[in-house]
Amino acid sequence: MAFAVASRNFYMPGMDVTAVRSRTPMAVGVGRVSLANSPSPSRAFVCLASSNTGKKVAINTDKAPAAVGPYSQAIKANNLIHVSGTLGLVPETGNFISDSVEDQTEQALKNIGEILTAGGVSYSSVVKTTIMLTDMKDFQKVNAIYAKYFPAPAPARSTFQAAALPLDAKIEIDCIAVF
Repeated sequence: MAFAVASRNFYMPGMDVTAVRSRTPMAVGVGRVSLANSPSPSRAFVCLASSNTGKKVAINTDKAPAAVGPYSQAIKANNLIHVSGTLGLVPETGNFISDSVEDQTEQALKNIGEILTAGGVSYSSVVKTTIMLTDMKDFQKVNAIYAKYFPAPAPARSTFQAAALPLDAKIEIDCIAVF
């Protein structure tokens, strides 16, 4: 059995109706799928898909540093917010908060929080982060600060050492959030 709904006027138990209302037009499908070698041969599934796939909106806020190149602080598209690489710059001055990796990490995460807020989400909406460090020996220091910002379950993450970062930063962090 399967059906599709092409209207906003529907409700499914457990569904976040406010999230559904913000994504029109939309298609919903419910059905069953059989899985080979599964102890339960048939599983139910629900599929939500927005048909507004081509629209993208820039997110900008004065509460985070301006982009240091030809890019946006973040882009909202396809139910995702892509936050650009963010440095430990103080928004009011455009200068690093300090030379310490701990201070730069804290400021970069605060800046990300302001960008997320401007996009209508929070740290709990983040599903993926990427951290670039100029010295991998700072990994544990960064982890201690990073852990304060992301509630469980923590987002998926990649961490790399980079030979150099923009403006000689010690750390750069980007992320992807859902809305």
